Amino acid sequence: MTQRAPALLSFTNAGLTRGTTLVFDGLTLHLNERRIGLIGDNGAGKSSLFRLACGLDAPQTGSVTVQGEEAFRINTRKPNCVGMMFQNPDDQIIFPTVEEELALGLTATGTPRRDAIGQARSFLDTRGLQDWADRSVNSLSQGQRQHVCWLAILLSSPSLVLLDEPFASLDLPSQALLHEDMARVPQPIIVSTHLLEHLHDFDRVVWLDKGRVRADGRPAAVCAAYRADVRQRIADRTATVS
Repeated sequence: MTQRAPALLSFTNAGLTRGTTLVFDGLTLHLNERRIGLIGDNGAGKSSLFRLACGLDAPQTGSVTVQGEEAFRINTRKPNCVGMMFQNPDDQIIFPTVEEELALGLTATGTPRRDAIGQARSFLDTRGLQDWADRSVNSLSQGQRQHVCWLAILLSSPSLVLLDEPFASLDLPSQALLHEDMARVPQPIIVSTHLLEHLHDFDRVVWLDKGRVRADGRPAAVCAAYRADVRQRIADRTATVS
């Protein structure tokens, strides 16, 4: 009998408590699709799910695995296996110039720094951004810094890409360009967003509600259910106030 390959990303009875707050209590979720959306209110657990997936946090109970490997060990065993773009680029960017920031992912896997810088410059050339190479990151707008984080992920070519509210600081043209870029990337991508229109062509959407999976399935159905729930909650609140 052929052994079934492990899911790309799996949460099995995963529990996480941060301080006195219970974030996840027995979360079980297996993700394999090429494009997955993650939706829900602020505080639903979306960013915490990503932190578990990329190894920044470890579950207190249960397990979280990436390609069968424990996620909290993944950065040591398989550098650049998971690429994550944080909601705030200032929480992610380390180096003072664009080319140095882009080169970071390459040096993490053993590429000599000089070669990594050269590859970063060549990559920027292919994107028509050659003038960005030696620019100070501090001279860029919030949206441009977010774009630098996206370019760093593309250059490092991780096996799995996690994007936490990637459209939040982008204007409409930049949102459209990022959406097109995401469609072309061969790796699986999981996107957390409040802008549900960007998920219409995805394979799957998961709705998190207070650390639990409220709905899971096709984008149109799950997003419609979430919108209806929000409308009902607002109507209930208005009725209570009145």
